[in-house]
Amino acid sequence: MEQAIRFLFSNFTLTLFVIGLVASLVALLRRPRPWSRAIVVEAMLSWFLFFSLGVSFLYNFVMHVFFSEMAAAFIGWQTSPFQKEVGFASLGFSVVGFMAFKGGTGMRLAALVGPACFLWGAAAGHVQQMVEAHNFAPGNAGVIFYTDILLPVFGLVLLWMRSRAETITETRMQIAALPR
Repeated sequence: MEQAIRFLFSNFTLTLFVIGLVASLVALLRRPRPWSRAIVVEAMLSWFLFFSLGVSFLYNFVMHVFFSEMAAAFIGWQTSPFQKEVGFASLGFSVVGFMAFKGGTGMRLAALVGPACFLWGAAAGHVQQMVEAHNFAPGNAGVIFYTDILLPVFGLVLLWMRSRAETITETRMQIAALPR
């Protein structure tokens, strides 16, 4: 049990992504069927924003600010005052993620683009650490590395799908309103 808990907290980005998918399913199961594509994508996007951005970056804030030695060791780094800066940047991403949970398209795009830049930059830093310092610590070369790359892609694809579903719905409504 201890190993399972350690895995879940050490790989919090993956854990919170899965929790977001489960929350999406629960939200959908509470809705009447049939579910449109727009409804399904909206559920996935909103809960992705809540968990993979809001909760995940809040966790990152807490770890880097209040447990900086543990976080540094997990990543394979020395403790640094810079960690607090990373922590507070994470707090900002968290707040915007929570705000975007039920926000409009512009808010959601902003909530995804900032963390995408941060996470892709972090992934590049992880690669550099793997190549130059041979740092293959779990917090540098493990699940965190892959989610740093893939989670922003997933979020941006969901936002694109949501925008597309809205356009399709609007077009269908316009066609239905045409005189026959």
